[in-house]
Amino acid sequence: MSSEGFPRDRMTIAFYGPFVVWGWLLYSFNPSVPLLADELGISAAQAGLHGTAMAVGAIVASLATPRLVRARGRRGAIVLASALVAVGACGIVAAPGLAWSLGAMVVVSLGGNVAISSTQAGLALQHGSKASAALTEGNGVGSSVGLLGPLAVGACVAVGWGWRPAVAVTAVLALATAVVVARIPVGGAMTPPHAPDTVVAPRSGVQTGSRVPTWCFLVTLVAAILMEFATTYWATGLVIEQTGAGAGIAAATTAGLVAGMSAIRFVVGPLSLRVPPAMLLAVAFVVAIGGWAILWTATTPWVAMVGLVVAGFGYGATYPLSIALLLATAPGRADAMQARATLVGGLAIGVGPFALGALSDVVGTHQAFLVVPVVAVAGAVGAVLGGRAIRVRPVPAVELEPGVAADR
Repeated sequence: MSSEGFPRDRMTIAFYGPFVVWGWLLYSFNPSVPLLADELGISAAQAGLHGTAMAVGAIVASLATPRLVRARGRRGAIVLASALVAVGACGIVAAPGLAWSLGAMVVVSLGGNVAISSTQAGLALQHGSKASAALTEGNGVGSSVGLLGPLAVGACVAVGWGWRPAVAVTAVLALATAVVVARIPVGGAMTPPHAPDTVVAPRSGVQTGSRVPTWCFLVTLVAAILMEFATTYWATGLVIEQTGAGAGIAAATTAGLVAGMSAIRFVVGPLSLRVPPAMLLAVAFVVAIGGWAILWTATTPWVAMVGLVVAGFGYGATYPLSIALLLATAPGRADAMQARATLVGGLAIGVGPFALGALSDVVGTHQAFLVVPVVAVAGAVGAVLGGRAIRVRPVPAVELEPGVAADR
């Protein structure tokens, strides 16, 4: 399967699998956090520790992924990571208390981050100068499937099953992904064990001698993750507090955020081949602020849903564009730079939801959400400065050397 933008071969489709798994996990579990807190009788700050547990898994993954990819190859790393996600998801669903739930989250985060990190670097190698489109579309596929997550949570809660059956679907998707990836032959971007790190050549459109772009796009990456996780964790609580909606309806409104994120990713991917991605990234942060404003002032569930959709239009572009731009600053070191991104992202995940939860305990969810536009402004500034620090070209990416180009 191919298009004018970039070829969507079997390997590309297989690489999309971890995005589907991660998307379902995030968008089914995150809206369930306030419900889990009520079920276990814990505070919002304690429930926010799931973000900290996710961060621990991400930090471990940032250290393990490059070594695992070298030792077992990219295919082996993704298959093993998918199995870990399945085990961790089952642990979350079966958790009788907070300690068990946090431990299971560490496992699922470790597996999920290894899978996503291995996949994103693989897509960058596979599609070279068109990596921004491939990475954005992969994230779009994941969030599109994840769109059903909040709806599944809302439906399960409405019929009295609770949130757990919806989250359990993660294990099924993870095992299916492991099977699909295991059937892809080793070669090209599906690097074999002990492959050298220097498999990409720099693209002339990015200045690699300066560290300024790297730091700028790390800032945008952190901002993107903080916004998304803070919103998906606590938007349910905000909607309940501001509109008086029931738990099931409030959880389902989060689907608006995911819908906006999914839709914009299929637009921004091809657009990034014609418009400087750093410019698109800056605009995305501005749009995110607009959506936040609608959500923050909403007093009815449907207005909150509109705000979440608009916010999703901004949120959806920020993460994949940040990753594409960041990987473009590290020709020859895609897995190493992805590991750094995972580490920084893990720290953001650990701080964001917990800090917002703790702040919510003190001043209420509504006031605590004022943090989100501040983060978005920081991201917009990072995008503008990063864009000025590189030689702007339509595509920020790396290109495969002829010797490692995959057969298409």
